[in-house]
Amino acid sequence: MKPAPFLYVPAGTINQALELKARYGNEASFLAGGQSLVPIMNFRLTQPAVLIDINPLTEFAGISDGAGDHVRIGALTRYRDLERDPATEVKLPLIHEALPHIAHPQIRNRGTIGGNLAHADPASEMPAIVLTLGGRLRARSVKGERWIAASDFFTGALSTALAQDEMLVAVELPIAKPFTGFCFLEVARRRGDFAIAGVACMLELDDRGRCVGARIGLCNAADRPILAAKACASLTGQKIGSSEIKQAAALVQTEIDPAGSIHASKEYQRHVAAVLVARGLAMANERAHHGLR
Repeated sequence: MKPAPFLYVPAGTINQALELKARYGNEASFLAGGQSLVPIMNFRLTQPAVLIDINPLTEFAGISDGAGDHVRIGALTRYRDLERDPATEVKLPLIHEALPHIAHPQIRNRGTIGGNLAHADPASEMPAIVLTLGGRLRARSVKGERWIAASDFFTGALSTALAQDEMLVAVELPIAKPFTGFCFLEVARRRGDFAIAGVACMLELDDRGRCVGARIGLCNAADRPILAAKACASLTGQKIGSSEIKQAAALVQTEIDPAGSIHASKEYQRHVAAVLVARGLAMANERAHHGLR
């Protein structure tokens, strides 16, 4: 398979990249890691007239302090760099736990967090994680920049709130708080495959062990990453035990609408999601309580 003909332009500056995107709009695509874009170009599922290579824009790679108690990750940061950075395990333990599940090492060597989030595959892990953490994403165009909450960013399958002249340049995530437990779990046919179902859990406890905040994000559970709001609400204000976890897992099944596939029916995906939620909440609760000791 070969892509359709296109004009290739390596961007020397951010202004050049944004000016090209403003000129060509949806006819232009940004090339970062290329781990999602190049395969669909080869299958001619997308045929950009202009390919803007933003790899030279190294100022948009790396991890730094964000506003308040937040971490800012540049859109061109490779997954492998996140995986190797000691700060990830300490400040972003949910991402640290999920990274080995994302594709294969060869893909993580090239794939970028910004490219993945902008691609917005509902089966991908990182969109669900950023949603679970309550992150926000920074978009930039020739007209200026804006921040978009993760809850508003993903609008459908392979669809985001980015305008046709905008580029995703960073994501900002809160640093893990004390007495907070995290867990990421997924089931896939083979290691590195897209998940049949994936779950990201976060539980924050007060000093008496009562839940003051719960977030449950799921991938491959709808046409976009899902935050199970009813299940989260059922846990808030409770001391979490087996009955509370069982109720939350049952509520999750009513909040998701998986597409089903040749590998797993909708009903099976719902079942797997509930099992993972129960296991993930139990683990997150145990980890949060460990911080109270």
